[in-house]
Amino acid sequence: MNNLKDALKFDEKGLIPVVTQDYKTKDVLMVAYMNEEAFDKTLETGKVHYFSRSRNKLWLKGETSGHFQNVKTIKLDCDGDTILIEAEQIDAACHTGSRTCFYRTMINEKWEEKLEIVDEEKPTSEILQEVYNVIVDRTVHPKEGSYTNYLFTKGLDKILKKVGEEAAEVIIAAKNKSKDEIRYEVSDLMYHLLVLLVERGLTLEDIYGELKGRR
Repeated sequence: MNNLKDALKFDEKGLIPVVTQDYKTKDVLMVAYMNEEAFDKTLETGKVHYFSRSRNKLWLKGETSGHFQNVKTIKLDCDGDTILIEAEQIDAACHTGSRTCFYRTMINEKWEEKLEIVDEEKPTSEILQEVYNVIVDRTVHPKEGSYTNYLFTKGLDKILKKVGEEAAEVIIAAKNKSKDEIRYEVSDLMYHLLVLLVERGLTLEDIYGELKGRR
């Protein structure tokens, strides 16, 4: 098909239901709706956008909470009237703080709730991924005054210069034998390395895979 939207059957209000599930666990995270603009934005940015019926407006999942949904695959059912999205969920999908909106289970004809609250104290690898995701988001949604956007605007040479400068700062901190200074400078270096990865089109999974092969 020349136009992907030709396969979608929007209802009389211009909407189509969307089931979103975790791409790893396959757990259903939530159900919402898209209109044509939300579908286009999802394809364009790689982050799931919905249409809020209650607010009557486009809705980027995670826009205020930071709980973005990064698209892995988009599937369409046989009738073309329901979309299934497999996504990487950042933190909680539900506004209650639960990982999924489907936390009520019928047991003995009663609803029992089991909220799986996402712990904001993330493992270190998730913190790296979160920072990486924010950097990626700055490339799609530039923010005025953002240092990250300043680096991207200046280009690769500026980013490389900062990586070199921060690496030198790490060396100096290590020679000074100050743990606080080392921690600060290494964090600066890691941030600039993440910016470099995004600029060059690499992911943390690429790095993890390389390191895994060196074990």
